Amino acid sequence: MNFLGHLYLSGDDPLVITGNFMGDEVKGRDLSRFDPRIQAGIRLHRRIDSFTDLHRPVHAGRQRLREVAGHYAPVAMDLFIDHLLARDWSRWHPEPLDVFSSRAYDLLHAHEAYLPEATRRMLGYMSAHDWLSSYATLEGIGAALRGLSRRVGDGGRMAGTEEVLRAYDDEFTADFNAFLPAIKAHLSTTP
Repeated sequence: MNFLGHLYLSGDDPLVITGNFMGDEVKGRDLSRFDPRIQAGIRLHRRIDSFTDLHRPVHAGRQRLREVAGHYAPVAMDLFIDHLLARDWSRWHPEPLDVFSSRAYDLLHAHEAYLPEATRRMLGYMSAHDWLSSYATLEGIGAALRGLSRRVGDGGRMAGTEEVLRAYDDEFTADFNAFLPAIKAHLSTTP
């Protein structure tokens, strides 16, 4: 899962949402330097990532991507999950995606003081270009993949992988429809 999925699964506590959002930038086990609710958000982020990494339908999607994206298949798959969530947003969330996105940006900007510097910089760009809502279209995911491909070494393999999603839309959709209820159930039963 990428940003939209993590925010979707964060619940309603602003500091848990903030911790989950910044989870990729926080390394190590010792989280004592953070507010306890930020700690809970970071741990939630890690539980989401662990479950996603082990879920069979996600593995199937990564295998479809491996030939095109190489070792970046998991990264592209995380963006595909966000696309599938955004594309069918009204099925999974009662609030319109643009309203959810705007509210998420406002909340995260209000809690910027908690964010690592790299996350804070990325949030400015993310909200200015409305990444969360843009994930709903293949063009938006394509732009996200191209942007990411320029920021990582050998990332050029990710550019254009949205065509794999286009070619295997039914398969990716079926995988996602199995995955999302499973991760929600998992998170509701684990601390």
